[in-house]
Amino acid sequence: MNLRIDHSSPIPLHLQAEELLRKMITQSEYQSGKLLPNEVDLAKRLAISRATLRQAINKLVYEGLLVRKKGVGTKVASRKVSSKSNNWLSFSQEMAARGVPIKNFELHVSWETPDDMLVRFFGIDPRQKVLKLERVRGRQEGPFVYFVSFFHPRIGLTGDEDFTRPLYDILEKDFHVVADLSKEEISALVADEFLAKKLETDTGEPVLFRKRFVFDQADRPLEYNLGYYKGDSFNYTVESRRQGISG
Repeated sequence: MNLRIDHSSPIPLHLQAEELLRKMITQSEYQSGKLLPNEVDLAKRLAISRATLRQAINKLVYEGLLVRKKGVGTKVASRKVSSKSNNWLSFSQEMAARGVPIKNFELHVSWETPDDMLVRFFGIDPRQKVLKLERVRGRQEGPFVYFVSFFHPRIGLTGDEDFTRPLYDILEKDFHVVADLSKEEISALVADEFLAKKLETDTGEPVLFRKRFVFDQADRPLEYNLGYYKGDSFNYTVESRRQGISG
């Protein structure tokens, strides 16, 4: 690609640089993850100041088109996966509906002694073990979410189920249990060493943390789910409709 700035043009240099960057990042090599030329070299090639170039780069970073990491460089941001709070199908079902192919990077099943929170939520004897399902999932190029689910013993899960299937499909078809209500809490945190390893990111990077409390049609607790989403790969959209309001 021929990178040239027209210094005789009335169009400001930073806007010309911005337009060049927009064209540059559509090329397959940069879409595939190749780093952009470093700021010093690129500013020299364009015969503009580094501050002018940085102004253009900052605009694209702000728009979510570029991601810049200190000590590494600048590259095209991966397309973020999005989830809506009013659509809480199983993760597999939701991503399939959005046309996003999902890969399981890890899947672990174990039986755990419940902590106080699980005992209270499920209303069970603290000596009664619960099934724990851990999954690291994402697109082919890498993981972006780590899920931890605990299930009420009443469901009858054995741990031998095929958990590569959509979770709520398993509950409904195999155990005649229908997930009907979801209550969620969303917050932000930073990745510690454990999460950084699971999500293939750096410690200190932002993570979206979501707790989900799932109930059946009789409002009985079914699942307690923790989701840790890689901050630069996931959007969570809240959609609300005003109903029943007059005056």
